[in-house]
Amino acid sequence: MTTDAEAVVRAAYHAAEGNTMDVQRFTDLFTGDGVFNNVVAGETYRGEHLGDQVVFMGKLAPDIHRELHRFHVLGNTVAVELSIQGTFSGPFETPAGVIQPTGAKLDIPTADFWYVEDGKIKEFNCYVGLSVMLAQLGVQPDFASAVTASTGTAN
Repeated sequence: MTTDAEAVVRAAYHAAEGNTMDVQRFTDLFTGDGVFNNVVAGETYRGEHLGDQVVFMGKLAPDIHRELHRFHVLGNTVAVELSIQGTFSGPFETPAGVIQPTGAKLDIPTADFWYVEDGKIKEFNCYVGLSVMLAQLGVQPDFASAVTASTGTAN
């Protein structure tokens, strides 16, 4: 049996899929003061920016799909274990510049927590496996620079 809260969350996932991308529908599912927290990246979206992350991911992987593994519903709280999947076929903008697409397959472990009030999303907290995502995009950590910076010595 699907609860009202679960139905709202499933509608949000559906609106953010590559084959049905409907950013307006996604944002319309939020309360007027609703918030989307991309927790691992330290980003918060409100108002007209609620769909920004959906747009970003849709550009990165136009065939984006969220494989929903498990739903855990407790009243108006919905926790979801999922994988964000797609093909890295769009640019990935970083503070250092743009990483060009490689065609790499993405399969990023994620945990989402949704808080629903009166049939609308009040808060959405997304915990994406950022280190896995970066590795799949071909971005490797630069441990040598971090070690050098922490010791104050050069190689």
